[in-house]
Amino acid sequence: MNAQHAHTPALLQETLQFLQPQPGETVLDVTLGLGGHAAAFLERIGARGTLISIDADAQNLHSAQERLSKLPGTATCIHANFLQLPELDLPSVDILFADLGLSSPHVDDPERGFSFRTDAPLDLRYDRESGVDAAAYIVQSDERALARIFREYGELDRALLLAKKAKQRGAATTFALRQCAEEVYGFRAPSKLPQVFQALRIAVNHEIEAIDVLLQAGPRLLKSGGRMGIITYHSLEDRPVKRAFRALCTPEKDEWTGAVSREADFVLLTRKPILPDAEEQQRNPRSRSAKLRAILRA
Repeated sequence: MNAQHAHTPALLQETLQFLQPQPGETVLDVTLGLGGHAAAFLERIGARGTLISIDADAQNLHSAQERLSKLPGTATCIHANFLQLPELDLPSVDILFADLGLSSPHVDDPERGFSFRTDAPLDLRYDRESGVDAAAYIVQSDERALARIFREYGELDRALLLAKKAKQRGAATTFALRQCAEEVYGFRAPSKLPQVFQALRIAVNHEIEAIDVLLQAGPRLLKSGGRMGIITYHSLEDRPVKRAFRALCTPEKDEWTGAVSREADFVLLTRKPILPDAEEQQRNPRSRSAKLRAILRA
């Protein structure tokens, strides 16, 4: 989940183009952030529309709430992780949207521990009011479990050696973890550090489990004609989204004749992922790896 600048939401115009928010519709944004996409949705659904937004970060939620309160329409903000989606008793919606990128405060505030460029406590949680931070996660995990996190979520080689180093040092700060990586990877460390921090962040925030929940529960919330769009930033996010959307949009076929026995309930709106154009990538470098995929409930 790469970061994106708060004032330049990734693929904003493309999101509006494919999800087509209309006056009076109900929109569920499960990754509110600072409200960039949400504000654009609210402007289009207007005074008769309803926006429901979810974010795990209480600070972001408060900032976005202030921004949205100045716009017409009903905006409800819920402090939750979309991992909890099935428990929230939400209504059916016309649009469900998720932008899996980090919001700017996560990266720009050194005290959050998301950046390896400044020394700070190794936290990495979106919701600092729950769960264990990354430093405690390292202490509580055994070497092999930690190595699996580095290998699977960071796609890192020498994962077991990195886990051993982190366990030995405790890695309570961003610089302590960075030093472990530098000792393991040497001259390759600068290219490996983003993956090291990504792996721990995904584990601490249960991001892969949350995506699985979103892909199972999200489509069920859509009304007939409803649209669902997800912006991903790396292959660990994009692969399950691509796979789930394709399965939802594939008709059932008779195993003997190959004829369609049941039409699919969903239609792909994006045959290929929608990428930011060169102008957006130059204006907002944090959007470079963004991919938008979208489906429609038939």
